Amino acid sequence: MEGDNNPDNAPDNAGVRGPPPLVFLGFLSIGLWYDSPWFEGHLAATNATIVGGVLAAFGFALILITAPRHRKAGSNIEPWKPTTAIITTGAYAYSRNPIYLGMALTHGGLAICGGSITALATLIASVLVMHFYVIAREELYLEAKFGTVYSDYKARVRRWI
Repeated sequence: MEGDNNPDNAPDNAGVRGPPPLVFLGFLSIGLWYDSPWFEGHLAATNATIVGGVLAAFGFALILITAPRHRKAGSNIEPWKPTTAIITTGAYAYSRNPIYLGMALTHGGLAICGGSITALATLIASVLVMHFYVIAREELYLEAKFGTVYSDYKARVRRWI
């Protein structure tokens, strides 16, 4: 679905300043560094490794399956570039942010797999940063640009799951 209600003087992007994957990667790295046995050359408990690995793999698969839909729709995946279409099919029929959901699941899975309580706690910080500094900006931009097309989609589909 396409539309354009963006005033001429406003930039045609959400105003997100950096790549969202770096938010998750940064917080995850700090957490793993702080208390993961990986940094001492050891693995976490077998159950944690298995459960975390499955969760991380699911999250990463969600990203890999969902990301190509942007190119197929003729839109940009990078939030600092213009959005040209609202994608409502596939995972986007169930979550307005399936790629960010995939990043959160991957972060959580790697934290569990790495046996790091701190990395798991930093998932909260990652999600808060994403909510206030990325998703909130994207939603304002999409509402201004696409009007009722986005508002209707937003009313039908949850932000995360």
